[in-house]
Amino acid sequence: MSDDARVDMTTGAITPKLFALSWPLVLGNIVQTLYNLADMFWVGRVNAEAVAAVSLMFPTSWMFVSVAMGITAAAVALVSQYVGADKQREADHAVAQTVLLTVGVGLALATLGYLIREPLVTLIGARGAVYDYSLDYLEPILAAIPFTFLFFAFRAVLRAAGDVRTAMWLVLISAGLNVVLDPILILGWGPAPELGVQGAGIATLISRIAVALVGLYVLLDGGWGVTLRIPDLKPDKSVLTELVTIGAPGTGDGLARSFAAVFFAALVARFGPVATAAYGIGIRLMSVSWTVSGAVGQATATGVGQNLGADRPERAEEVTWKAMVATMLFLFAAGGLAFAFPDEAIAIFVDDARVVAAGVDLLRILAPFWAFLGGLMVIQGGFRGAGQTKQAMALSLASRWLFRIPPAWLLGYYLAWDANGLWWAMSFSGVLTFVIGVFWFRLGRWQEGVVDRDAPSPKAAAGED
Repeated sequence: MSDDARVDMTTGAITPKLFALSWPLVLGNIVQTLYNLADMFWVGRVNAEAVAAVSLMFPTSWMFVSVAMGITAAAVALVSQYVGADKQREADHAVAQTVLLTVGVGLALATLGYLIREPLVTLIGARGAVYDYSLDYLEPILAAIPFTFLFFAFRAVLRAAGDVRTAMWLVLISAGLNVVLDPILILGWGPAPELGVQGAGIATLISRIAVALVGLYVLLDGGWGVTLRIPDLKPDKSVLTELVTIGAPGTGDGLARSFAAVFFAALVARFGPVATAAYGIGIRLMSVSWTVSGAVGQATATGVGQNLGADRPERAEEVTWKAMVATMLFLFAAGGLAFAFPDEAIAIFVDDARVVAAGVDLLRILAPFWAFLGGLMVIQGGFRGAGQTKQAMALSLASRWLFRIPPAWLLGYYLAWDANGLWWAMSFSGVLTFVIGVFWFRLGRWQEGVVDRDAPSPKAAAGED
């Protein structure tokens, strides 16, 4: 890959550089979102119980996968700051240690998940046919965890080096293969057997194995900004410790979000399969906000990391504010469309009138607040790029466990607002945590970064190139 394909956020006008860094990530996330919507569309051709099962298991599977968020957050912070400080050899070494940590943690979690899968599904509240469908979907998803971890790690280190286009292509390969396999395996098109919900999980497993192999080739080749060097796979205690130290709050962040999502799904499940199905579809539609804000937050993390590595904290701050404002303007518009046409949006995925009605209520409560949820994700991206993952974790904990779960129980159950009380709690938490995040970032305590720009390169000192 030529240097022209890499985005250097340390020089030049910020807005066009931020756009160049963001659009491939946004496109990649849009494709991933379309895959999630296609997954729900084809599962919806089975029955409402199948939709409810996937709705429950989606946050459950992410409870395990979210551990990768800590590893990738640490990798982005280290690699981007090394790149900004012009320490390419250190960046490559951090890549290898990231891969080593990713494989070990992924295998451990996949094993743990398989061992506790049945009591976990029961604990969440799945019953009857929904329980059976949930296990059918979850088991292949658990098998995919190590490959999913590698997929995330490969994307993260490429993104940190400024190569967002290759990171985008990894998403396109994974999601595209999944979309093709979904109807074949779920409905039994052609010679394939009709596997129902299990087919959706197997499609994900196959696509993640394929993209992990492609990502491995890309990094071994070394022509895409960073290189995976086989000798660097020898455990380096200092780098692994740094990855764990930076990544632990990120993992806590991901787990906090995932446990909260599982807990929230359990609250929804108590209102029955109609509310659960509406929630599953509504969450998929809400993912438009995560699609954009998540991608811009990732771009922000890269921009902040590179500029801190280059000792330009004021530019890192400007990157964050410009990214946040642009994201919120887009999401105000997207939320307005969902608010104006909720019936049409929900009816795309299911023809059950009860589910459509419940979904309309959900969108009309949540859609006006998408921009605040998205703005918060960009602020968290700024913290992560600086290596300040504790702040990002604290915002996640506050958003979900302080400002969302307790009000959801209060409104939905104690005050008997039914499922609508849960949707209002989500809206309240988004606005309040956004305000807190903005004030916290303005304090500027994140500007020191995590890489010592003046330290000699241990690899270079040892005579390695």
